[in-house]
Amino acid sequence: MPRALSIRAPVPRYGSSEEETRVPATGCGIDWAEARHDVAVVDEHGAVIAAERIGNDAAGLARLLEILAEHAPSVGELPVAIETSKGLLVAGLRAAGRRVFAINPLAVSRYRDRYRSSRGKTDAFDAMVLANIMRTDRDAHCPLPADSVEVQALQVLTRAQQDVVWDKTTLTNRIRSLLKAFFPAALVAFERGGQAPPGIGRVPDDPDRGLHTTSRSRPIGQAVGRVTQARWPSTRYRRRGPASPEGFPW
Repeated sequence: MPRALSIRAPVPRYGSSEEETRVPATGCGIDWAEARHDVAVVDEHGAVIAAERIGNDAAGLARLLEILAEHAPSVGELPVAIETSKGLLVAGLRAAGRRVFAINPLAVSRYRDRYRSSRGKTDAFDAMVLANIMRTDRDAHCPLPADSVEVQALQVLTRAQQDVVWDKTTLTNRIRSLLKAFFPAALVAFERGGQAPPGIGRVPDDPDRGLHTTSRSRPIGQAVGRVTQARWPSTRYRRRGPASPEGFPW
């Protein structure tokens, strides 16, 4: 198991005292957050040769590209690891031609155990771990494809559509659960698409006909219709008791 690495390791340099040569960088890791990002660059021995915190803005992206250019003048030479595949930071790196690897956070937690026995973590430490993943296990991960701007825009659109579908499903399940617990008759009416059950009249040409059908066909619905806004504070917190003559159990 590799020994623990310190993010405060000195920058190793080779060469004579007259001319020093920087050790080639082999990986860059970015621990991203909403307000700022921690960046770490490691050499072939795993020592951190650059560590900096940048802002989540245009100036921060410009500074990140400067750091990468300082340690890897060639655009595709230094791989960058980060725990997300979306966001303006990733888009900016890809637009600049940098190779970006989106590493699953669960995988990063496994790699973290290589360098520290305790479960404590810092943002700078995670950036160092991500950089070392590029140094030791780059071939085990796939870089994000060099998609065109049109393809990236399509990905954003499809991801947004998928989020809307998930939100709709979640909200529908919550509404069904609440109706089933407190107003099952309404659930039956809405599932029928406004069609009243046999023997109950239907309210025509009404967008809320399912609700009207339910409120007119059940004693509890009729009672709800008679509760005015002024009466809600008193009825809402009243202890439930035996059913009233009107069929409303408040």
